[in-house]
Amino acid sequence: MSGQKLDGKAAAAAIKTELRERVAALRERGIVPGIATVLVGADPASQLYVGMKHRQSEEIGMNSIQVELAADATQAEVEAAIEALNDDPACHGYIVQLPLPKHLDTDAILERIDPAKDADGLHPTNLGRLVLNVNEPITTPLPCTPRGVIELLRRNDYDLTGKHVVVVGRGVTIGRPMGLLLTRRDVNATVTQVHTGTPDLSPYLRQADVIVAGAGVAHLVRPEDVKPGAAVLDVGVTRKTDPATGKSRVYGDVAPGVDEVAGYLSPNPGGVGPMTVALLMTNVVEAAERAATAA
Repeated sequence: MSGQKLDGKAAAAAIKTELRERVAALRERGIVPGIATVLVGADPASQLYVGMKHRQSEEIGMNSIQVELAADATQAEVEAAIEALNDDPACHGYIVQLPLPKHLDTDAILERIDPAKDADGLHPTNLGRLVLNVNEPITTPLPCTPRGVIELLRRNDYDLTGKHVVVVGRGVTIGRPMGLLLTRRDVNATVTQVHTGTPDLSPYLRQADVIVAGAGVAHLVRPEDVKPGAAVLDVGVTRKTDPATGKSRVYGDVAPGVDEVAGYLSPNPGGVGPMTVALLMTNVVEAAERAATAA
């Protein structure tokens, strides 16, 4: 019998309905939450992703700001665009679409983002505040994908209190901040972190009440690694060329058959991905609400 589907599309739609109401309330006060993207070059996948973010934000009444630079833009030109958004009162949050062209210093560019306008929630200052703040309410942007994982479980009435969560992966987008959010006192989970350097993942995975698979290794988590009834969230993405068709296919970290063992399973695609975009917009709306309160 298959486990319960953790439908990220449905949960994200519910979040966007709530955000539409919050945006409308801000607009009544003369404040239009502004979300911006900085795109350097014309990578088709990045253009598609950025376009989707802007369409969804406009659907809920936000102001959409697109900054596009040529692929050969200099470090100074990109940093100037960042500073312009930092100074723009119409922009409450923004992202720099990655990857950037190789001639640019990505870390230097990302660190120039105003932490208050960090829509991804991955600025070093915001991650540092998350490390330091275990007990108090968070008033800074949170990492979108880890926040999306927790929100997806909560919106399916899954209580993480006291649960043993095994996080697979150690990247800055998912693996590293995931444990920081899960061990906050308002979530109160116990976390074990494993990764591709762990000699044998199976003993850890079999103990888990929840598995968050975000290593980016296709079908890393197998049915025999999953405790019956566990919640499994497939967050990893691997792109491979199908030798039969020559086309690129996307694979998650969770192997076929896990749905027959797990009690809850997020699909990939259609699970955490839609939540990431919804929580990105949430970060920006929250930033606008904080700015309105401070005004």
